[in-house]
Amino acid sequence: MDHRGDLRVPAPLLVLASITSVQLGSAIARTGFDVAGAAGITLLRLGLSSLLLLAVLRPRFWRWPRASLAAAGVLGMAMAAMNLTFYLAIRTVPLGVGVTVEFVGPLLLSLVQTRRLRDLLWAVFAGLGVALLGLRDSGHVALTGLALALFAGLCWAGYILASARVGRLVSGLDGLAVSLAVGSVLVAPFGLVGAGHAVADPPTLLVGFTVALLSSVIPYGCELVALRHIVTRVFGILMSMEPAAAAVAGLLVLDQHLGAVELMALGLVTIASIGVTLTNRPGRSVPAVPQPG
Repeated sequence: MDHRGDLRVPAPLLVLASITSVQLGSAIARTGFDVAGAAGITLLRLGLSSLLLLAVLRPRFWRWPRASLAAAGVLGMAMAAMNLTFYLAIRTVPLGVGVTVEFVGPLLLSLVQTRRLRDLLWAVFAGLGVALLGLRDSGHVALTGLALALFAGLCWAGYILASARVGRLVSGLDGLAVSLAVGSVLVAPFGLVGAGHAVADPPTLLVGFTVALLSSVIPYGCELVALRHIVTRVFGILMSMEPAAAAVAGLLVLDQHLGAVELMALGLVTIASIGVTLTNRPGRSVPAVPQPG
């Protein structure tokens, strides 16, 4: 089916809307940590978004072949680890810093898949950015947050690979719905108590619903449509704005001000992301960086 004539909103604007939605959702999620904790908000995000998609899509996963079920399970594990460790990270580091470090994961995946010596330059840029953040504050808590964000980034890289496999094996968003449900089950032991506190606190429960919509449902819908009309290279360049969008969301929602060093680190990682995207050979495919689960 040709979808090229059904787009009324320009594809780049849809991608920018997706980026804005995800980072705004992350900033709002941080406001619920005091009541539900990072794990509780993670469970609400994954659980509520999975319930919504399962209710709308009603996937008949029991009829899927084993390969499809296994792929959805792996994607669910990647989502659980990625979201939980990232939310744990932004308890102690600003949102813009956390996303900057997390973005290293998919960037490294792109660098590994291009396999060219010149891409070492972009790896150096990204490495310098992370090193600046690590040297900025030697405090135990801050370094722990950076380490968690980096681990979340590695999980993001795994999520990209797992998501691509699910997309090949399962049509539509059915695989996503099942994967979100798997992720919810895996996070439940860590976040059930916190989610229970949120249920008893309507404002925090509203935070959970808002995060589920802004960080999962809306961006997936925008990207699903946009990727039918936009080339991978342009998509990758637009996604390179993710750390900057996170910094703005952190400032507006959480009043988190980044200093010169943090902004320099953000710039280095962004330059590296744009560089590896622009220098990708036309005949080779560097995976687009979808939003984290």
